[in-house]
Amino acid sequence: MSTQLKALVTGSCGLIGSEVVRFFSGQGFCVTGIDSNHRAAFFGPAGDTKWMLSQLKAGTPSYQHSAIDICNRDAVLALVREIKPDLIVHTAAQPSHDLAASIPFLDFEVNALGTLHLLEAARQYCPESPFIHMSTNKVYGDRPNSLALRELDTRWDYADAALTHGIAEDFSIDQSTHSLFGASKLASDILVQEYGRYFSMPTCCLRGGCLTGPNHSGVELHGFLSYLMKCNIEDRQYTVFGYKGKQVRDNLHCEDVTTLMYEFWKAPRMGEVYNLGGGKNNACSVLEAFEYAKQATGKAMNWTYVEENRVGDHICYYSDLRKIQSHYPAWQVTKTLPMIFGEIAEGWDRRLLALKP
Repeated sequence: MSTQLKALVTGSCGLIGSEVVRFFSGQGFCVTGIDSNHRAAFFGPAGDTKWMLSQLKAGTPSYQHSAIDICNRDAVLALVREIKPDLIVHTAAQPSHDLAASIPFLDFEVNALGTLHLLEAARQYCPESPFIHMSTNKVYGDRPNSLALRELDTRWDYADAALTHGIAEDFSIDQSTHSLFGASKLASDILVQEYGRYFSMPTCCLRGGCLTGPNHSGVELHGFLSYLMKCNIEDRQYTVFGYKGKQVRDNLHCEDVTTLMYEFWKAPRMGEVYNLGGGKNNACSVLEAFEYAKQATGKAMNWTYVEENRVGDHICYYSDLRKIQSHYPAWQVTKTLPMIFGEIAEGWDRRLLALKP
């Protein structure tokens, strides 16, 4: 009987999922990926990830693909029973808080119910296997907007010195507007914590900020830096929604996400939560992102401004990484903002060139 470690990765053709597949395959895991290409249904042809599936099949010999829908309880239970994975990484989601309002049932079924199916399958068939859930900083709703801010020339920043390092995991999730996406992701986040604490399972929620990289199929409703860079390269007009373009996000390369997952795999904890982003050093505003884009491509952004912010959008958000670093001191952010912008530009150049006749 083979003793090769087995991993199950949901959303395996997405940005984070595909990076997880490649990384853990490189660590000797036999990886099964679940991806039903719902992203194409959510965002149209621009969100289609079939190109990534072709890459994974060609470049990762041990990869096994399953096109089941995580909303299908029986199919999820059957697959986990068959594989009994040593690790589950759950990255599948409906990822847009704008889109969720028009598809509330599907949004909740994918984000919350799909997570429950996976957790219960893990409890029944591999309860000792680490379960890593890609959550989101949108679980905090718009509560970060209640914090005192100071306006600088190109960005907003926190006025309180206690927030020098950013938002920590004990920040309240209550009495705020989350968007329906934030609410469904919060439901999944709490479920993952509860299965960890109630059933003593090794689970964690990674509350991601802007997670990015060169393989992102960025669209306007999801994929901040990827979509911004695509607009820059193709000279499309980019729309800034509110807050003077000074809204701030911290950005983390997908490779740095996978190395944290590996650290958790080696030393798992029960029912943990971590705010995961690039931290203050990798934070930038939209206006500042335009300058990074120009440095990467030599082209100025073509953009317009709308004095209307997105519902639940954060004015300023960057992650306090000190809890992660205290639990997993071997982990660190390795990709700087200029490196990230450069890689995304090169990624779009390759993909757009491949589409030319």
